[in-house]
Amino acid sequence: MSVSSLTRMTVPLASDQTSSSQGLLMPKLKYRFRVIFENIGVTTPRTELTKQVMDFTRPQISFTEVPIDVYNSKVYLAGKHEWQALTVNLRDDAGGNVAKLVGEQLQKQLDFMEQSSAASGIDYKFTMRCEMLDGGNGASTPTVLETWEIYGCFITNVNYGDVNYGSSDPVTVALTIRFDNAVQTPIGSGVGATVARTVGTVITG
Repeated sequence: MSVSSLTRMTVPLASDQTSSSQGLLMPKLKYRFRVIFENIGVTTPRTELTKQVMDFTRPQISFTEVPIDVYNSKVYLAGKHEWQALTVNLRDDAGGNVAKLVGEQLQKQLDFMEQSSAASGIDYKFTMRCEMLDGGNGASTPTVLETWEIYGCFITNVNYGDVNYGSSDPVTVALTIRFDNAVQTPIGSGVGATVARTVGTVITG
């Protein structure tokens, strides 16, 4: 098989489209990632959380639909947006590092012993970064293909999981995290990129 034939192993493009001979693009792979936690809990370093991540849901956003009823029709506008809560599952290590950091974060949100809550959001909110990697390691430093920077995070649910005499699976800690905003970097590649704002006067596009 010649090299030129490999460029045909993709969806054929229309004649008026550019790069008609381009081959199939390499996808990002689900297992090539790392999650970095900044200012969560109190104890440092926080890298033990990064090493114990099992899976992570990337940000999900939805826009409220604003219906406009007109004569015989109905049109819609985009209303306020809402970032959905994300989840991260962690292996609960024998040294207690994960449980300690998670517990410290919960205590920052609410002191369970004294029943005293934080004075303001800045006192307990933290930042997360999810980096998609290219598979490099060791001498071949991994290249970050994409970063989701997630701001204003706090834990809304912790599930310490079950224990079972009939299972050999590791004990896990499942977190549900609510956040205020998320941006894809490098800027220019997605959410958060600079896009020219237009100012129109009609509803329809």
